[in-house]
Amino acid sequence: MPLKKLAALPKLHKLTIGALSAFVVLLILVPDGASTPRPEPNFELGKHYPLPVDAVSLLPPEGEMPAQFKRHINWQSYEVQHGESMALLFNRAGLSPTTLYRLVNADEGTKSLAYLKPGDEVRLGVDESGELVQLIQPRGTNETLIVSKVDDKYQSRIETKNIDTQLNFARATIKSNFWQAATDAGLDPNQIMQLAGIFGWDVDFALDIREGDSFSVLYEEEFVEGEHIGSGNILAATFTNRGDTFTAVRAKNGKYYTPTGKAMKKAFLRSPVNFRYVSSNFNPRRLHPVTGRVKPHRGTDYVAPVGTPIKAAGDGVVMKASYNRFNGNYVFIRHSSTYITKYLHLTKRKVKTGQRVKQGDIIGTLGATGRVTGAHLHYEFLVNGVHKNPRTVQLPEAKSLQGQEKQAFVRLAESRMAQLSKFNQLLASVGPLSYHANNGG
Repeated sequence: MPLKKLAALPKLHKLTIGALSAFVVLLILVPDGASTPRPEPNFELGKHYPLPVDAVSLLPPEGEMPAQFKRHINWQSYEVQHGESMALLFNRAGLSPTTLYRLVNADEGTKSLAYLKPGDEVRLGVDESGELVQLIQPRGTNETLIVSKVDDKYQSRIETKNIDTQLNFARATIKSNFWQAATDAGLDPNQIMQLAGIFGWDVDFALDIREGDSFSVLYEEEFVEGEHIGSGNILAATFTNRGDTFTAVRAKNGKYYTPTGKAMKKAFLRSPVNFRYVSSNFNPRRLHPVTGRVKPHRGTDYVAPVGTPIKAAGDGVVMKASYNRFNGNYVFIRHSSTYITKYLHLTKRKVKTGQRVKQGDIIGTLGATGRVTGAHLHYEFLVNGVHKNPRTVQLPEAKSLQGQEKQAFVRLAESRMAQLSKFNQLLASVGPLSYHANNGG
């Protein structure tokens, strides 16, 4: 307002305007609550403090409070025992069959709870009234089933954690035995068996391994939230046995091939059983251990504990599965018009005559039935009706890669082999010592 107009106002108006102006200035300059300053908080770790009034006012009214905030949940963990069903577990936890029925039939996600296995862990959350309000079941290292009670129904969901994969590398030169060298190189038992399986069609890991043989392996390691949960697939590997080097690369289909796309897998397993040693080799002039007479031994005898699983050496049809006093329990498999394999002295037969089998199927268990001096598997390999030494016979190869699939694999193999070569060059100075190197690639 211009000063001339303000001077022209009546005296009462001037006093009123002055008083209002002074009051506004006081409101601006004096802070809220200045007369009652709040003390600085001094919290101590481990003590409980009541919420201030303004924080309590942010919580919903009692009638609108979610059920899980109003309940005190008591958690109990249970491990499923041998022969124990979910019904027995619920009985152990003091929960009713009705609750179990409602839980298992709640939705598709809860149906699997009816088929728990020994060793499975189940966590049950029960409220003060003894009512089940939540169930948690870990499924592997990165997946958990969570079932919660919402109103009067149970609802399930799967909580999944991401698995991070890193590359790792191991190499070793064998001094005493393959297993010890692989263990010293940092490989776990599953990886050792996987490595033996990859090269098992070319290398007899029970009899052919020699001091000075060596191997190198490029493989995956898996982590969940920074915690190591185990090893993944072998991506590429080399194995040098008696001066011959074999190389395998894993394709996207999960099978292993040479870098040029030739199948590592053969049409037959070199050995149909995980054995401890060979008690009798293929020998056309062998003295029979029972009769003492010269009688050709037309197979190989593998010694292993009674009950060791016996695998079909290749795809085929069971010609005969029976028993006699010489062979004991035996199985003969025809693989084609060319190949037949025979398995003698089994404790039990797991297949029947006429049944079709795949390579690796369990056809029986090792035993000592028939005319034998001890428990073993007698294994024969026939080509066009002629007995061949199972350990040295040339095995037919499985199907190799062709066309565009082969071209894509060859590019992948070049990359994998470059990685193997890089690590081997870096570690060349280590010499024959076992080595295990981490790589975050």
